[in-house]
Amino acid sequence: MTETTQSITHLTRKYNQNGPRYTSYPTALELAKGVDDSHLVQALQHSEHNDVSLYFHIPFCHQLCYYCACNKMVTRQKEKAERYLGYLFKEIIQRSAYLKDKQICQIHLGGGTPNFLRPEQLASLLETVRRYTNLKPGAEISIELDPRLVQQGDLKALREAGFNRISMGIQDFDRSVQLAINRVQDVVDVQDIMAEARQIGFDSVNMDLVYGLPHQSLNTAEYTLDCIEQLQPDRLSLFNYAHMPSRFAAQRKIKDEWLPSADLKQEMLEYAKARLLKMGYQHIGMDHFAKADDPLSIAQREGRLHRNFQGYTELDEAELLGFGITSISQVGDVICQNHKTLHDYYQAIDHIESGHDANIVDKGILLSNDDHVRAAVIKQLICHYQLMFSDIEKAFDIQFKEYFAEELEMLKPMVNDRLISIDEQGILVAEQGRAFIRTMCMCFDVYLPKYRRTAAFSKVI
Repeated sequence: MTETTQSITHLTRKYNQNGPRYTSYPTALELAKGVDDSHLVQALQHSEHNDVSLYFHIPFCHQLCYYCACNKMVTRQKEKAERYLGYLFKEIIQRSAYLKDKQICQIHLGGGTPNFLRPEQLASLLETVRRYTNLKPGAEISIELDPRLVQQGDLKALREAGFNRISMGIQDFDRSVQLAINRVQDVVDVQDIMAEARQIGFDSVNMDLVYGLPHQSLNTAEYTLDCIEQLQPDRLSLFNYAHMPSRFAAQRKIKDEWLPSADLKQEMLEYAKARLLKMGYQHIGMDHFAKADDPLSIAQREGRLHRNFQGYTELDEAELLGFGITSISQVGDVICQNHKTLHDYYQAIDHIESGHDANIVDKGILLSNDDHVRAAVIKQLICHYQLMFSDIEKAFDIQFKEYFAEELEMLKPMVNDRLISIDEQGILVAEQGRAFIRTMCMCFDVYLPKYRRTAAFSKVI
């Protein structure tokens, strides 16, 4: 073992803690009863931002992927999706009353498996948005696709409906890994989908990979990245597999002994980063990569990169409004989540439609000034790996070193290990410290101590 490898191993064991991914601060675990539709409506009415990003959660999947921790329902009953779509239409109409003075700048469909719905159903969803809201010309309209469900003519129909970006969940191209997670897909089929998508004019074709899956090794990583080099997606997400079988029953089908160690995961991550940088990708935050001319890369270089429940985005000034079960909205001082079950979601919409009081929102949190301060610090670190004290001080009228004296003290071990440097002007994360950015952000999270003894979060590596 080389000295460098020994150092990486030591740091991994020291800082590989359980922690949030910080798609928001406070995290979704802080959402609680007491926040309802009235809070969300009031936040929309008082928002200073004109732009709104819409997220639609499509929970249905045709097959269970063992690794998945998303909110989903496995079914082959297409009528369930048709009924759900009808309720999405109703929610759009009900929410549209508060969007008259707003512009929809972005639409994203996630899941589950959004292309569980057929293209004509997805087209009708977009048409409903256009009919009841102000869709901004040139708005980004994206959808996550399971490549195994893409049929001939689907991509053309989606493009004609208005979708201009697609993202495919690949996870890994090695067959042994695919079999272990119950998600087998051939690289040739993916290649055909990408070629057609580019030919018919999609602005961006993106892929998701996961490291830490069963049977993965440096050899499987090399093969998958060879495929990526051939396919050349515009953006690439490289997520850390969160193995939490006590929370997600399907993960119990993955045996612990099949999983790579934390040290091996770190080696695979560093190898993947090196390969992707060599291919010409820019490292966007902790788990995203994009071509140098991609809007995300440009936003990062210009200091405009933002992070929300959809991941990294350049839309810093846009409010986020979620539709469908479990979807999360973040507007002004409000973060809230819709009901988790179809029954409760349908019942709430039916009651509102019939003129009765009801809430589509199930729970949430009203943000304090301290929440906003800490969210700004975490966002800056996780998006740009550096922070100027003066920026936070001017934005919130605080003295950074006084306000965060305890937190700066907590970061000292990382300073000693040369993962981070702190001077009179601010904080700078070293290249070797970027893998531990979540651990650094955890120092600024005042809610985290109550979860220290639980398995609420996955390991950062």
